[in-house]
Amino acid sequence: MIQDMTKGSVLRQIVIFAIPLFIGNIFQQLYNMVDAIVVGRFVGKNALAAVGTSFPAMFLLVALVMGLTTGASIVVSQLFGAGELKKMRRAISTAFIFLILCAIGLTVLGLFIARNLLLLLKTPPEVIDGATVYLQIIFAGLLFMFLYNTVAAILRALGDSRTPLYFLIVSSLLNIGLDLLFVLRFNLGVAGVAWATVISQAVSAVLSIIYVYKRVELLRFYPRDLVFDWELFVQSVRLGIPASIQQTIVSLGMIAVQGLVNSFGSVTMAAYTAAGRIDSIAMMPIMNLGLAVSTFTAQNIGAGKLNRVRRGYKETLVMVAACCVVTSTIILRFGPNLIQLFVEAGEVEVIAQGNDYITVVSFFYIIMGLLFVTNGVLRGSGDMAVSMVSTIVNLVVRVAAAYYLSSKPAIGFRGIWWSIPIGWCCGFFVSYLRYRSGKWTEKGVVNAVSRRTAEAETLL
Repeated sequence: MIQDMTKGSVLRQIVIFAIPLFIGNIFQQLYNMVDAIVVGRFVGKNALAAVGTSFPAMFLLVALVMGLTTGASIVVSQLFGAGELKKMRRAISTAFIFLILCAIGLTVLGLFIARNLLLLLKTPPEVIDGATVYLQIIFAGLLFMFLYNTVAAILRALGDSRTPLYFLIVSSLLNIGLDLLFVLRFNLGVAGVAWATVISQAVSAVLSIIYVYKRVELLRFYPRDLVFDWELFVQSVRLGIPASIQQTIVSLGMIAVQGLVNSFGSVTMAAYTAAGRIDSIAMMPIMNLGLAVSTFTAQNIGAGKLNRVRRGYKETLVMVAACCVVTSTIILRFGPNLIQLFVEAGEVEVIAQGNDYITVVSFFYIIMGLLFVTNGVLRGSGDMAVSMVSTIVNLVVRVAAAYYLSSKPAIGFRGIWWSIPIGWCCGFFVSYLRYRSGKWTEKGVVNAVSRRTAEAETLL
């Protein structure tokens, strides 16, 4: 449903927009969270470490392609808005052909290099076999992941954000059931949770394709409709390059940190995986408010309401501060209990290290909130370059700090946790300087509005 955010209560508009995003992200996190809980509780800490160390390796190979999906969805959305439906269908066909070919290529590549990737990450001997099996099965199902994400991106580009959410909910619930069936009933261990993920993604992909074929005439394709348009492909690539660069740098940063974590052994790997899942859930309200303020900013800059944008920024920061207080209080009170969701009570070292991680980062959630909301305003204004630079600075500083601090005997693996808020602080510094400069108001739609206003005044 289209939402006009240029009128009415600022607070209400941002919250209403953020809630569906939050629900969708909750179910998206269930994929990785349930995998981690099931293997950690019912298979062991080595299995939990195997699942955790596999994710950055997989993300590296798919980051570039999924960034290009962003560019394709922008092209589709613009053509739909312009009423060029025939050209829009060519853009969709081009995106599908490209992504299917990429999925096949990455599947073959991933199956052959999975173990070598994990060796580059310094994966310990007691973990590497399970991690290799998990990663190879996930790569075998990449086609389904790509199909679902492409259909979801196209539906959102056409203004339908609810349908992808419904399929995501079905997929997440199926994943939970299959995790429990394959691990508890069939004793498949790490391979079981990997197959559960692939099967649930396959069901989601098939259902979404059936839906668009039956219910969305614009997206009903026959073999004769499948064409590859080089001009539209180049446009998609041009728009997707910034997102691809950012995604790739994020994945490289994740790999660098995961390699450092792995060097401390399976206990730290399991603690890092468990605490990271909790951290992801804790940050979701803040991240979704950042996404909401981005759309809020874009609409209001388009309407020339810069004062409303600034007010939205301030009111969102107040909401973020309130979320941080609540989240940090819960973590400080129940930290060990939350880590224990993932491992047996007897894994004392894993629980202690995981609790140390979430305790440290929870004190600094407010800095992360400032970073996400400020970057949300910059992205909404069209100032993508500075938002990307802020992300890069955050990651580079985090990786450098993690390696430097963890090399000190008195700090050890705790340096990895402390590097996270250090990176947030540096990234926020870059974003806030840009916000204070006011130069973000000169980007994108602002200039078009100014030109239209000047033209109207000339005619008068």
